[in-house]
Amino acid sequence: MAKAGNEDSNRGRAVAPAAAKQDLIGTALAPSMFAALLSRLFNWSRSGVGPRLLAAVLLFSSVVTLTLTALQLYLDYDREVGLIETRLDEIGRSTTGSLGESLWNLDQNQLKLQLDGILRLPDIRAAEVREIADRPNPIRLAIGEPSTRSVVTRDYPLNTNVQGTAREIGVLHVEATLTDVYQHLLNRALVILASQAAKTFLVSLFIIYMFHLLVTRHLVAIADFVSKYSLARPPPPLRLERRPPYDADELDKVIDAFNAMCANLQRAYGELREANANLERDLKVRRRAEEDARASEERFRDYAETASDWFWETGPDHRFTYISDRAGAFSMDNKALIGKRRTDAASGCDAEPEKWRAHMAMLDRHEPFRKFEYRGRDTTGRMHHFSVNGQPVFAADGSFMGYRGSATDLTEQHETEERLRQSQKMDAIGQLTGGVAHDFNNVLTVITGTIEIIQEGLADKPEFAAIAQLIDDAAARGAEITSQLLTFARRQPLEPREIDVNALVIETAKLLRPILGAHIEIVTRLADDAWSAMADPSQLSSAIVNLAVNARDAMPGGGKLTIETANRELDDTDAAGDGDAMRGAFVMVAVADTGHGIPADIREHVFEPFFTTKGVGRGTGLGLSMVYGFAKQTGGTVAVESEEGRGTVMRLFLPRSKGEAPARTAPVQALDTARGHETILVVEDDPLVQGYVIARLGSLGYRTLVAGDGASALALVDQGAKFDLLFTDIIMPGGMNGRELADAVRLRRPGARVLYTSGYTDDAIVHGGHLDPGVALLRKPYRKSELSQKIREVLAGEPPA
Repeated sequence: MAKAGNEDSNRGRAVAPAAAKQDLIGTALAPSMFAALLSRLFNWSRSGVGPRLLAAVLLFSSVVTLTLTALQLYLDYDREVGLIETRLDEIGRSTTGSLGESLWNLDQNQLKLQLDGILRLPDIRAAEVREIADRPNPIRLAIGEPSTRSVVTRDYPLNTNVQGTAREIGVLHVEATLTDVYQHLLNRALVILASQAAKTFLVSLFIIYMFHLLVTRHLVAIADFVSKYSLARPPPPLRLERRPPYDADELDKVIDAFNAMCANLQRAYGELREANANLERDLKVRRRAEEDARASEERFRDYAETASDWFWETGPDHRFTYISDRAGAFSMDNKALIGKRRTDAASGCDAEPEKWRAHMAMLDRHEPFRKFEYRGRDTTGRMHHFSVNGQPVFAADGSFMGYRGSATDLTEQHETEERLRQSQKMDAIGQLTGGVAHDFNNVLTVITGTIEIIQEGLADKPEFAAIAQLIDDAAARGAEITSQLLTFARRQPLEPREIDVNALVIETAKLLRPILGAHIEIVTRLADDAWSAMADPSQLSSAIVNLAVNARDAMPGGGKLTIETANRELDDTDAAGDGDAMRGAFVMVAVADTGHGIPADIREHVFEPFFTTKGVGRGTGLGLSMVYGFAKQTGGTVAVESEEGRGTVMRLFLPRSKGEAPARTAPVQALDTARGHETILVVEDDPLVQGYVIARLGSLGYRTLVAGDGASALALVDQGAKFDLLFTDIIMPGGMNGRELADAVRLRRPGARVLYTSGYTDDAIVHGGHLDPGVALLRKPYRKSELSQKIREVLAGEPPA
């Protein structure tokens, strides 16, 4: 029993067969060449159905082959290891007794012979005997070459009987190698794998060939047929190049189904082509109809929009139900008008009750109407003139549904007509004023000149001198009214120059204090950077005085008058007081008061001549007209802003001067009577004026030559008459005016000095409202001091080129 136990324990010391088996299988399954082969096969298998099939067969065959080979090698390994273990067991049974006896007898030679016999057994690599004794140098005898890997070891106890008792005296250690077993198994695995690989490859090639012969080439033919198939030009039915079997196989069924599908596609294509042709014809007809309808609609819209500005519709109650969006282009809020009647949107219905009553009666009779005109305001408050046309709309049963029509904005036309009427009125006033001014100023010239002579003779008779002064004042008043009429009609010759507006306003404000009275507070607000303006300073000063006097009359109980200057850049969107658009740089002079304001119903008439709200005898109605005419003739405009009970602001816009050195206005100095001794050629058609001029020039020391018209004056020149100055009226009979006479004289007498005089120039020496450069003019009526001073200025000036 003890021996059996020792044998079991010795068996436990042998190398585990399972570990050796795993080492063998790992060595057989993981060669690098096999892994590379699998990788190449995997990559090649992606190129088509055949390679994929071959790869699948090879992979499956390889797995099967490897599994079977591993099983076979395991069985062989188990058998070989079993033989080695059996041999080791046999050594233990047959040699331990004799070895124990030899060891007990300490016979080392016998021990060596016995160990050599054990070493000669197959697969035994080493054997060793070790003595177990309590003495120095116990026997230890070993033969062979021991190893630490791939071995099976056994230890057997060596016993001897001493007095009937078994006694262990040593140990037999035997090692058997597995190297030969592994080499044998490896050779067998290589043979099996090589033979199976060759068989698998050949079988796979055969399968691939048969698959190509039976399936793949026909699939390629089918794919080529499908890729080149055209419904427009269909090819013949598909036929495969193969020997027909006795019974149709799967490919034949596929081909028949495919040819049937192609036939069905061909029929469907033919039907589709026919349907497309019909659809294309229908689309052409529909497209033509739509184009005709669109062209008709566009034609109607063009006609309608050309004939009108927007469309409208009303219901049976005559309230708007629709207004086209184009009304917004005329600042009309079409959405706000929905639900309202035309009378609700119109202005001034009360002023024309009969007209609106007749229109509403026509609507109630459901009659068409054309060119019904009325006025209304847009969203900005601007007044518009509208002309509407309407047509009644009836349902199929004859019931009245409302009106449908168009509207046209006539505002621009009305404004153009109003400007034309205003221009015609201005021309008429200008013609009338010019004719009146020419004759009236001639009369006033004689009256003022005669009054001066009378006043000189009545210096010692105060009662008669007062009467003469009244006549003189009346004559001056008449001259002022004539000048205002000419200014309003834009016929007053201006002498514009660059002026410092701030300086002129300051000088004018000094003159206003005694005129307006102590109950009026005068305030000036002048812009520090005010531009210079291009205007006639005397006319501008008169305009400011007129505006200030009007402001005083609007403040009978006293108040504040503010004169302001500022720079303004106006564009086309800025409207002037008369509705005209202004653009450019302007200097603004504003005169504001705190008076009772101007009522809205007369605000549009304040610039009309002879229009006044003052009582009889309190005004001529020419003050604002003069300001308006002066501003327009200068190239500017006037704007009025007023509200009842809150005062009025009059803004005068003057064109900015392009120069940099504005002339500063100086207070008017009293003129001295200057005398002379030169000869003056006087050309005057009015006998009264002619006599007055000759007498006045004679009293001043001048010699005179006299002619009644241009032809007589030229005759004197041609006769060699000597003179130093041509003093000629401008408007004369005989077909030659003063300017033409002066030009003719200068052709004969280059450098001759000329002084014009007139109560109305008639564009002879005035163009664009301004005196021509180098022209000297003495306006009628004039006084003795003005005559003498102007003559000396012309005689002392540079002679004309």
